[in-house]
Amino acid sequence: MHTKARIHADPVLEFDRFDCLPDSLVLLILNKLEDVRSLGRCSAMSKRFSSLVPLVHDVCVKIDRVVTVDGDSDDALNLSSPKPQNILSHFFKLMLFAITKPFHDMRHPNSAGRPLFPQLSHHSPSQVLKNFSHVRNLRVELPSGDVGIEEGVLLKWRAEYGSTLQNCVILGGTLLNCKAAGNEHGPSLDDNGSMPESFYTNGGLKLRVVWTISCLIAASTRHYLLRSIINDHPTLRNLVLADADGQGALCMGAEQLKDFREHQLSASACSNRTQVPACNMKLKYAPYLALPGGLALHGATLLIIKPTGDGNSGGHGSQKEAEAFASAAFDGPLRFAVKALMKRRTYLLEMNGF
Repeated sequence: MHTKARIHADPVLEFDRFDCLPDSLVLLILNKLEDVRSLGRCSAMSKRFSSLVPLVHDVCVKIDRVVTVDGDSDDALNLSSPKPQNILSHFFKLMLFAITKPFHDMRHPNSAGRPLFPQLSHHSPSQVLKNFSHVRNLRVELPSGDVGIEEGVLLKWRAEYGSTLQNCVILGGTLLNCKAAGNEHGPSLDDNGSMPESFYTNGGLKLRVVWTISCLIAASTRHYLLRSIINDHPTLRNLVLADADGQGALCMGAEQLKDFREHQLSASACSNRTQVPACNMKLKYAPYLALPGGLALHGATLLIIKPTGDGNSGGHGSQKEAEAFASAAFDGPLRFAVKALMKRRTYLLEMNGF
């Protein structure tokens, strides 16, 4: 039979072994946690956590819900709207809810059951991120992609930015399940690697141009939104602004962040986004492209975009570097698709800045 002392431990004899862990090890654990809302809750647990959370190097902001300015509705704002000028206000509203709630709960523990933010207009995402003074790796994830597409269409993009666009790759087409669809969309026997005449007459080329402009607008809008966060966090070494759908991602490494800080950002005159420079584009097309896993792309299109080399682009590298960026942009079957399309005939396009 156990003694009473063994059943009910004497508080005097209690010993918290977690307190023996060095701060460096606790920080390593918190860095693995990453999620900003979880970090905010940890910060409210103890004085020790409250002092360590601001020193975290890796932070991830996942935005999964959008609230309106008046707080009266839980209806999600449609980020896939074709109106890019609305993305700025939408982004601030949705990002605000995600990153301020844990810190607001920490400062107002007795506010349970009441609306947190009847009015959101006086808050700023950059103000909340100022709680983290040593951020090196920051990932922000939107709830959905910015570019509206039809059902069954696959559209992926990845852009690399410094003070302006450096590289961009776009992969698109109609995604097919070969097992479900049978062989009705199989490869054409007359596919000689050239662009079929129907591509120009049935609106295929026009659709690819719309994809390109929409993706570049989405990337430049995301880039513009990050300017205050970058300026407020000189410790940043890697920054990604992506979406939960996996449609697009804007990435900035240490070299790009340095370029951003050293050169003035060129804003577009028509909306709240960075100006897209004049670009050269390589277009590669395959009427049908089989992918691993029983999938296929009908009308598979790859666009590799690089700013026009006019001597003012900061020496962002050669076209080979752009192709290397494209080859590593996606994973799994999509990486296979890019490498297969890279072997296809190249069509050169030019686009003015906008």
